[in-house]
Amino acid sequence: MTPEAISTSLSPLSLSHTFKSPISKPHFRYHLHPPKFNLISCRTTNSEPQTHQNPPKSQTHLPHLATDPEGIGAAAPTRGQLFLEHHQSKAAAKVVHAADKKKKDKKEKQKKGSLKVFNAVASCYGCGAPLQTQEVDRPGYVDPDTYELKKKHRQLKTILCGRCRLLSHGHMITAVGGHGGYSGGKQFVTAEQLRDMLSHLRHEKALIVKLVDIVDFSGSFLSHVRDLVGANPIILVVTKIDLLPKGTDLNCIGDWVVEATAKKKLNVLSVHLTSSKSLVGIAGVISEIQNEKKGRNVYILGSANVGKSAFINALLMMMARKDPVAAAAQKYKPIQSAVPGTTLGPIQIDAFLGGEKLYDTPGVHLHHRQAAVVHSADLPALAPRSRLRGQSFPNLLTSHDKEAARRIDSSGLGGFSIFWGGLVRVDILKVLPWTCLTFYGPKALQIHMVPTAEADDFYRKELGYLLTPPTGKQRAEGWAGLETERKLQLKFDDPERPAVDVAISGLGWVTVEPICKTLNMSEAFLETTAKELHLSVRVPKPVEIFIRPPMPVGKAGSEWYQYRELTELEEETRPKWYF
Repeated sequence: MTPEAISTSLSPLSLSHTFKSPISKPHFRYHLHPPKFNLISCRTTNSEPQTHQNPPKSQTHLPHLATDPEGIGAAAPTRGQLFLEHHQSKAAAKVVHAADKKKKDKKEKQKKGSLKVFNAVASCYGCGAPLQTQEVDRPGYVDPDTYELKKKHRQLKTILCGRCRLLSHGHMITAVGGHGGYSGGKQFVTAEQLRDMLSHLRHEKALIVKLVDIVDFSGSFLSHVRDLVGANPIILVVTKIDLLPKGTDLNCIGDWVVEATAKKKLNVLSVHLTSSKSLVGIAGVISEIQNEKKGRNVYILGSANVGKSAFINALLMMMARKDPVAAAAQKYKPIQSAVPGTTLGPIQIDAFLGGEKLYDTPGVHLHHRQAAVVHSADLPALAPRSRLRGQSFPNLLTSHDKEAARRIDSSGLGGFSIFWGGLVRVDILKVLPWTCLTFYGPKALQIHMVPTAEADDFYRKELGYLLTPPTGKQRAEGWAGLETERKLQLKFDDPERPAVDVAISGLGWVTVEPICKTLNMSEAFLETTAKELHLSVRVPKPVEIFIRPPMPVGKAGSEWYQYRELTELEEETRPKWYF
């Protein structure tokens, strides 16, 4: 090989030293210069040799490059190109992610705006209404001098408005109107506005403590609570268990509540039977809250007049024994009264050492409860104040006349109508001669029984007098009447236990027993009896009627109640109950 051939073959290499050819003479040396790089384009070529021609000056595009379908070969992307493409795609993804995050944050900020705006304004610590000095009758009113003095010393959080002072002295002052509000009195805020105050809970991580009134379990349950709280965990607290009839077995009640809750398909962590008056079950709720809050704020949620403010007061009283923060919060705790709609805004309470907040929220006002149709002055009659005692029929002492008493004694309740105050009428169409109806509700509502043929005239004459509420002639004249009628066909299998409960939203319930417990019937005779009862129930138009499994109350309840056998999956997923 000649020296020129060696020099030509090594020309692409960049060498910094002098190369000596092994086949040349010692004095014959070649100095290699740095190479000049040219752009090389690869293309498929035919077997025939082609001469290279530069493209015309008018053409600025590169010739078409053929790529291998598997991404290998001369035209495959280099590592540098892949590196650049990877970083460009990551940069583009960051831009898109930042834009999406900005839109999401803006949306959440708008949804949470209602609560932030509400908290930005100083509010009454008793009811949560924004403080104001213009309208004396409006919730949140404070004397201007008092307001300026407290504002000067930064003590606006310690102010109780004029309405709360009147409520604390027993005055019945309603402030909620609209769909689900209350007739009579002054209406300053609608039920829809109060529900909107809770809409932010769907987008906030929180622990929900949901309260249900045991006397009005079906009417106060809030079946669509997920629309308000989203996927947040729920602790179910059943209040006012001290009002259940004497001798009630709370083991049966707890199992009954869990069974009813499971049918609602809610993700409930646990169920607690409580009484804010006697403090039964409150310690268990505190323990559950401490274990489950995990840095989240705690919201007390429930329908109107379910006992939220009383429950919070009992909660703070128990927590104050070990928690100095809760002890300090007791000084400015929410006001409690018998008026539905006492709380008119979220009330923030510093109750935990970890810094989490406890919120008393406005009650969810439901249009299908009796409180939404009666006059505000009649609201106290709907709230039971002492332990319930069932009133059973047939009861000869409550019949309208002696002829009716003889008829009941011979053929039972068939053909009679029972009035529960002026709010409920039950027509007994077809029952057994030994069928018994037991009413559980407030004692202020008297119960009267008359023949169905005389029921219309009796209601028209006695409404506002014997049949109250409505109370008084004036309110009775403006009363719309019992416009909703629901006919019930009740089937039963076991005549020795109650068939169903007919629950009236916002009032109480009626237990239907096919055969009265006081009568002893032979099994052969019971097998030949009909297995169906026919009733007709009438209530005011928006009020709802619920048909549910009978609640096991009283001593008799623990005798006939049957615990259902659970599968292994139900044992694991079914919420536990405590009292």
